[in-house]
Amino acid sequence: MSTSKGPLAGLRVVEMAHVMAGPVGGLLLADMGAQVIKIEKLPGGDDTRRTTPPAIHGESASFMILNRNKRGVAVDLKAEQGQALVKRLLEQADIVIENYRPGTMEKMGLGYDVLQKLNPRLVYCKITGFGLTGPYAQRAGYDLISQGMAGLMSLTGEGPGRPPVKVGVPVGDVTAGILAATGVLAAYIERLRTGQGQYVDTSLMEASVVHTYWPAAMALATGQSPGPMGSAHPVAAPYQAFPTQDGWLNIGAISKATWIGVSEVLGLPGLLTDERFADNGGRMKHLDELVKLMSDVLQTRPTDYWVAAFERAGVPAGPVKNIRQTLDDPQTRVRDMVIKVDHPVAGEIDALGLPIKFSNGNGVTRRGAPLYGEHTREVMAEIGYAESEIQQLIQAGIVHAHDDAPL
Repeated sequence: MSTSKGPLAGLRVVEMAHVMAGPVGGLLLADMGAQVIKIEKLPGGDDTRRTTPPAIHGESASFMILNRNKRGVAVDLKAEQGQALVKRLLEQADIVIENYRPGTMEKMGLGYDVLQKLNPRLVYCKITGFGLTGPYAQRAGYDLISQGMAGLMSLTGEGPGRPPVKVGVPVGDVTAGILAATGVLAAYIERLRTGQGQYVDTSLMEASVVHTYWPAAMALATGQSPGPMGSAHPVAAPYQAFPTQDGWLNIGAISKATWIGVSEVLGLPGLLTDERFADNGGRMKHLDELVKLMSDVLQTRPTDYWVAAFERAGVPAGPVKNIRQTLDDPQTRVRDMVIKVDHPVAGEIDALGLPIKFSNGNGVTRRGAPLYGEHTREVMAEIGYAESEIQQLIQAGIVHAHDDAPL
């Protein structure tokens, strides 16, 4: 029996997070059906509300793509009454995700020691730059810093002697959000058995280090650190991008069968008899020569021709696309990786979809990202505040309710 509610329907999540890592975790949970309430600081809210351009009808595209399917509450977290509101909300929650600097929640009286007594079943996840232990625990962290310290920038780029290059997307931030979602769900499953919540701790540093499985294996085995190789692979060839007549083509031929396919598609039967390229070790040793031979042929025809030819031969290959081309790709579209979201100000906008598919149905894309304080009244009423109390806190500047929010 299919359902449109998603596998996490009924799960109550409070997101006290800003910018990227925490909001990514909240987004994944929301897209899988969890009820996610985003707490934003007063004044100003999540800093990505001001990350423009681009904007759509004045609304930050960066904020909207990370915060759909969430309800938004704006509260002064430094005020005692604001902290009391959050405590009341967390008393009824299953999960909280936050990514403030270490010590911030404790200063607000919202540390795990307090919340665990308030709600022993609460699963509490903290995302920091470097984790809660170790010599760097108190440091502020950003994706760029974590990529450098995790070794990713030593592996990324064209080769020795060139400036270090970060991965083109914030892999530390995004992966930390994915790890947070994974961790809280694991802790929640354990809570179903034991009845007890727990503290979950992950970081941008660990989220970046986790991408180094292959190079870490090499370094641990040899004592030597691999370096940047452009798009090439450190232990397999040919496995990289090659120039074509009108662009670039990635080819991954690391088995005997696919290597034979490469030689046949390129019309270079001599590759199979040339002792330099007889096995993977030889191809790695003579990589520059191999790349030259293959590139000379590949540049005689357009990318699409080669994609079709290699597909017929069973050789993994694909074009190097820009982001716009990827978003328009039929595979992206048929897999619902670009979806439509209704926003109260921006209107119907495109967004990235959930990258996990469930046979019983994914969570419904219910709403666009919340306006600042859009659901403050609604959520406060749900957790027991009388209308007079809500109005008093609004007038006192403890909470903010959007002008369009229902009275």
